[in-house]
Amino acid sequence: MAIQVAVCGPRDCTAEEESDAREVGRLLAERGAVVICGGYTGVMAAVASGARSAGGTVVGVLSRADREGAGPDLSVVIPTGVGEARNAIIVNSGDAVIVIGGSWGTLSELALAMRRGRVPVVQLGGWRLLDRDGRPLAGARHAASPEEALAATGLWPG
Repeated sequence: MAIQVAVCGPRDCTAEEESDAREVGRLLAERGAVVICGGYTGVMAAVASGARSAGGTVVGVLSRADREGAGPDLSVVIPTGVGEARNAIIVNSGDAVIVIGGSWGTLSELALAMRRGRVPVVQLGGWRLLDRDGRPLAGARHAASPEEALAATGLWPG
């Protein structure tokens, strides 16, 4: 069975987040991973574009009950009709979760992934969470580049 990696990020992203997402998608596809994302615009569209450009498979888990607004680079579209609750479906479907950038929806995906446990969660930019004493919250791994993000998942040797 192929490795599945959930990639989360904002629908309204910066140019840097878009570039990082496209590269993450390309790198995942080159390693034979299936990319799972939210299926719409921004980071989701960029990761799908990067993966498809390298011949990869991309699954879009949509919040709507229909395919309206689904990205053109998706291989498989799953309309759920469950709104933001689809975030749990996305993060629970991955053998790892890579979070690129930050928005309120992305923060919910990060939190759900951390609560899930058992799978690596990697952040590339975005939120820096602090504990009650103002120290960085342990758990998510931080990466400075798409290559570091994939390495931090621990799913591929060296």
